[in-house]
Amino acid sequence: MVRKKDPNILVFDSGFGGLSVLSALTATLPFANYMFLADDARFPYGDLSDEELIEGLIALIENTCMDTMPDLLVIACNTASTVALTALRARFFFPIVGIVPAIKPAAHATRTGHFAVIATPGTIRRSYTRDLIRDYASGCVVDLVACNQLARLAEAYLLEGDRNEAAVYEEVRAVFEGEYGDDVDVIVLGCTHYPLLMPVLHAVAPRPVLWIDPAHAVARRVMHLLEQEWQDCLAGATPAQVEARGRIRFMATGGEALRLSRAWQALIEEKADPASSCGPNS
Repeated sequence: MVRKKDPNILVFDSGFGGLSVLSALTATLPFANYMFLADDARFPYGDLSDEELIEGLIALIENTCMDTMPDLLVIACNTASTVALTALRARFFFPIVGIVPAIKPAAHATRTGHFAVIATPGTIRRSYTRDLIRDYASGCVVDLVACNQLARLAEAYLLEGDRNEAAVYEEVRAVFEGEYGDDVDVIVLGCTHYPLLMPVLHAVAPRPVLWIDPAHAVARRVMHLLEQEWQDCLAGATPAQVEARGRIRFMATGGEALRLSRAWQALIEEKADPASSCGPNS
């Protein structure tokens, strides 16, 4: 079989959080060409109306496609996925994969029947999240915890090494100190920024819980959509090996492309450090 060109995968987020999804993608499909686009000029998306978010995102993707046409788009932002996926799929012809809170896996994983979702206020307040709970976790008790500053704390940790454990715990305190907080055994990471902060989240959690990051499920979905045409890009490689191939291009609407690249390098170095691996709370 004649090898086709390597697939072009556009990964979008409002900020730096989508780097956690990019990491999962490069581990699963290491020989694709990646473009990472951050709409940091409008971050955080929770401050926008649905109409502003959708219209701006469609215009941004259209402009990006004028330069490089992706074979697949990953919306690595929970807020954008819950609001704009339908509109984006109606506008563009290439496959689009979104990311939403991992309610269904959490419902299967919990042993107590009580789990929590931590996410941005925008994701927490939207009906899409409650619809997921109705459809997949109706038999569970689900705590929805809005975190106002956790995404920014994740960026500060990744870029500056700022382990503000007190501030991080304050963001998730309601999970552990609620009336029945001792029953919570699973926590869904409802924002792609949050996995970047996992070493700190592990450190501040007062007891072991299962943290669910949907990034690898997204990567598997992308692999499934592409594998019919690009079987030979599914060989194993590390994110560092992918980076060495020069196959990741960073773009940012607010001029933060260089900081994105720095953050990616920091993430690679952290993953390569055995001391940063998940501890007993995983």
